[in-house]
Amino acid sequence: MKKYSTEIKWGVIFTVVMLLWVVFERLMGWHSENIDQHVYMTNLFAIPAIAVYIFALLDKRKNEYLGSMSWMQGFMCGFYITLVATILSPPAQFLIHTVITPDYFNNMIEHSVSSSNISLESAEATFNLSSYMLQGIIGTMVMGILTSAVVALFTKKNV
Repeated sequence: MKKYSTEIKWGVIFTVVMLLWVVFERLMGWHSENIDQHVYMTNLFAIPAIAVYIFALLDKRKNEYLGSMSWMQGFMCGFYITLVATILSPPAQFLIHTVITPDYFNNMIEHSVSSSNISLESAEATFNLSSYMLQGIIGTMVMGILTSAVVALFTKKNV
């Protein structure tokens, strides 16, 4: 486990940053009165998400690779961070939708039905905890792997 302590630490940090982002979204009204903005504004999470990966890979390079890190070493660090974040995604989704923003699904269903041609049944099938848990797992893996690949390009350093 010691070998992966950096990746575990940053995977947990990523999850905490995501939870704080959701609190920010709720405070901005993107889960209630400004829910029409949610589809666009939630994409801004990419900024802190990428920042976490940058800080993580720089931490790994400095403290474990003594200032030198290949692309593959950086990518593998990011991949293991992604694994930790993916494992933490379902419990994080549960916390988000039961504690942080319990009305989100009802609000999103109502907004979707009233503002588009989506049926109530289709909205209910899309906006629910099990759907979001699955989307969280897939999205975290896909975006984490892509982010790892790109960030590793910029954080690699041969000494």
